Amino acid sequence: MKPSRDISRLIEIMAALRAPVGGCPWDVEQTFETIAPYTIEEAYEVADAIERGDLGDLREELGDLLLQVVYHARMGEEEGAFSFQDVVEGITTKMIRRHPHVFGNEQARTAGMAKGAWERIKAEEKAERAARRTAAGLPAETPKGLLDSVPPALPALTRALKLQQKAATVGFDWSEAPPILDKIREEIDELADAMNDGDEAALREEFGDLVFALVNLGRHLGIDPEPALAATNAKFSRRFAHIERRLSEQGRTPADATLDEMEALWVEAKERARTAVQNEQSLPRN
Repeated sequence: MKPSRDISRLIEIMAALRAPVGGCPWDVEQTFETIAPYTIEEAYEVADAIERGDLGDLREELGDLLLQVVYHARMGEEEGAFSFQDVVEGITTKMIRRHPHVFGNEQARTAGMAKGAWERIKAEEKAERAARRTAAGLPAETPKGLLDSVPPALPALTRALKLQQKAATVGFDWSEAPPILDKIREEIDELADAMNDGDEAALREEFGDLVFALVNLGRHLGIDPEPALAATNAKFSRRFAHIERRLSEQGRTPADATLDEMEALWVEAKERARTAVQNEQSLPRN
């Protein structure tokens, strides 16, 4: 089998990998549940390539993510539930329907721009979904609460942000950022009490409350916690790499150094980064 630019070749490859006879044993034994973590991981690697501005990596990571879609579609087809073509038809139908101001006739274009059009289209889709469930003999969906639309599988920081945003739409929110600082101090005190008590369950709960409050503060400051923490992770990695390089120059590793020595090199890395930023800012701009 040869590589191809045609999506059908990727579908053929996945079918071959999943073939009970002659397929890949690892691929054959996978399920929706076991593949889901890889799907999430690939999405993050796409985001990482974008963040780094590496278009070569982005092309490759998008392929890996596409493979995940084909993988799930193949398993759906094996169960007689849906195929890759059904997935494509579903998303193209949705995009065309949700953008009548782009794809419709003149009357539809005007109606699509009208206030409330998006909500009307979503309501129609919900009704159709309910009809499909009834036709399939499935129980009707239970009414959802305001927060039920926030997927539980989201990364915890992102889900915390979206839960807070949803609650804010009905007025359940702080009016400004400063009072949240008081809430954070309160959560820190409660965490300290749990540490003194040695209650592991309370520790986890109070730590979670503190992180949730920090996400709330970031939201009011216009800071998305995921990229903010990602930037800090990258900064930590750069500074620790500096420690490793400097120790390597001495024929040593971090395991051979004391905490004070590593802390001194950490400060050195911090100062070098600050100087580099100052020098860049002082460069003449065209």
